[in-house]
Amino acid sequence: MAIIIQLLVFSLILLSIILVVSIPVILALPGKWDQSKNLIYTGTAIWSAIVIITGIVNSFNT
Repeated sequence: MAIIIQLLVFSLILLSIILVVSIPVILALPGKWDQSKNLIYTGTAIWSAIVIITGIVNSFNT
């Protein structure tokens, strides 16, 4: 169970780094927001899902 939590946290950290770097770059480039809007929303939704799943899995680990 600990390995699953570690993998979830690792994926959360990795996705967080990707989003922290890519969102400002996309917002700074002219015209990129319209092209990348769905990708940003999808990444944010996946990030939120990983946070919730990590919390649920961690609640079973006592």
